[in-house]
Parts: sequence; structure tokens; C-alpha cells
Amino acid sequence: MSDLGSEELEEEGENDLGEYEGERNEAGERHGHGKARLPNGDIYEGDYEHGKRHGQGIYKFKNGARYVGEYVRNKKHGQGTFIYPDGSRYEGEWADDLRHGHGVYYYVNNDTYTGEWFAHQRHGQGTYFYAETGSKYVGAWVNGQQEGAAELIHLNHRYQGKFLNKNPVGPGKYVFDIGCEQHGEYRLTDVERGEEEEEEETLITVVPKWKATKITELALWTPTLPQEQPAADRPGQEEVSGAEGGGEMVEEVQPLTDVSEGELESMRPGDEEGDASREDREEYDGLDQGNVSFEEEEGRQSELLE
Repeated sequence: MSDLGSEELEEEGENDLGEYEGERNEAGERHGHGKARLPNGDIYEGDYEHGKRHGQGIYKFKNGARYVGEYVRNKKHGQGTFIYPDGSRYEGEWADDLRHGHGVYYYVNNDTYTGEWFAHQRHGQGTYFYAETGSKYVGAWVNGQQEGAAELIHLNHRYQGKFLNKNPVGPGKYVFDIGCEQHGEYRLTDVERGEEEEEEETLITVVPKWKATKITELALWTPTLPQEQPAADRPGQEEVSGAEGGGEMVEEVQPLTDVSEGELESMRPGDEEGDASREDREEYDGLDQGNVSFEEEEGRQSELLE
């Protein structure tokens, strides 16, 4: 992950005195507000309590990374912003030096993830926005991987279903803004074997296949009219716009319900955050939709829309 280089640097320990200017208590411990230059070149300025960073502070790493936020006994804990050496940043909650709780991660390629974190990984409900395509994944994550009930939303259509290991699996449907839905199922049954190289290892890739079963009209959403307004005033107008497949169809789609609470995301542990975002895009680019890939099906529908 892009932050490992910074977070593995040793911050101020009990025996790392360095240079210090600031308040102390009667026991001579750093206590109150102060500024310290650590032996490794890092700088901390902020609150201390009994010799440990505790409260609000700013920690500047010698490699250019910076943390601005709350500390509890020398560890990042509470609200804080971490700016990483590559320019990416995380704004949100921390616990025991880890991203934990709700937060937003801004990646170098302008992708963003907004949602829940657990022990430094995307875990829970969250939204990942792909800056290059304008698409976004909205739903469940487990240990850094896209897993559980979710929507993959594109500019003129969306896919609703369940994901496992970042791949769609099981029953789902494509919802198109022109006013129709294609129902079907993803089956992880087809396996592609890569060519053997010098090493005696064969690459095995599971490719989800999309099996379409039926196409239906989009279920219309009817707004509740004000009581003082006659119920017969506007329904006709709304039916016309629905029949034409207007842009409001997106709002008529009902969101999926969540599955288990252990449903969340994933970049593989240890991967760079930025790399993971690229992997997420690549995986959708290469998906087969049962006889038709994600991209092929969506491209075909985009042509129809044009």
C-alpha cells in the first residue's frame, strides 16, 4: 500500500529523545504543547501527555509524508489526515495507527474511495469512483475486496447483483436508461488456462459468464403528490416521460439490499492503493458476461442508445 513507506518509519519512542522544545510536567516528561525533532529526521509538533504524543498534532516524515490529526499515547487515533509520499491522501478515522472507521482515500490517479475501513483495509459499505471512466462501485467490501451486494454504475446503465473476489456472481440484472432491464446470472464455471512458461506453473483464471434470461420494462417510480394537488394532475406527464425512457430512469431503480455485514472490499493485502484501483478497472475491462463480456454487452447497449 502506498502508505507503508511512511508508516513503517519509527516515530518517537520512549528512548528516542531527539531535540525538544516545549512544556514539561514536574517529572520532567514532555507534557503540554511542544516541538520535537527525532533522531531519524522526522518532526512532530503538537500535544504531549506524560512523555507521549497525545491530543492534536502534526507529524512530518523526512520522506515528505505528513499526518495532521489526533493521537492517543503515540498512536494515530481519532480524526486525522495522512498525506502520503506519492501525493495520495486519506481523510477520516483512525484507531491504533490504522485507518479504521469512516474515511475518504484520494488516489494519485484521481480515483476516490468513500466509506468504511477496518484495520487499514476497505471493509463495510463504500463507494469507489473510477475517475477515468466516470463509473463507480457502490456496495459491500470485505477485507479490501469488492464482495457482497452492490451496484456497478456507468454513465447510461448499471449492473445490480452480488460480487465475490471483485467479480460479479449469481443472479443480477443490467438496468438501462432507455427504460429496460436485462435479468440473468453470472456463473463462475469457465476456466482459462494460460500457457506454461519457464517455470512449471499453469495460470488458471476463472471467468464469469453472463447468462441472460429475460428483458423487462423498467419499474417506474411514482412520486407522492402534495395533498392539495389533485392526484390526476400530473400522472399523464410522468407516464409519457417513462415511456420515452428519459434520464430520470436512473432514479427509478431501487437499490439492492445489503447482504452479510462481512461484505466488503478489496485490494489484495499488501498491494499499492493506486495499483489496486488500476486492477479494479482492469478486472471489469476483462470480464466475460456469459457468452458476452461486461464491456461487450455494455458497448452493444451504448450503440443502441446512440
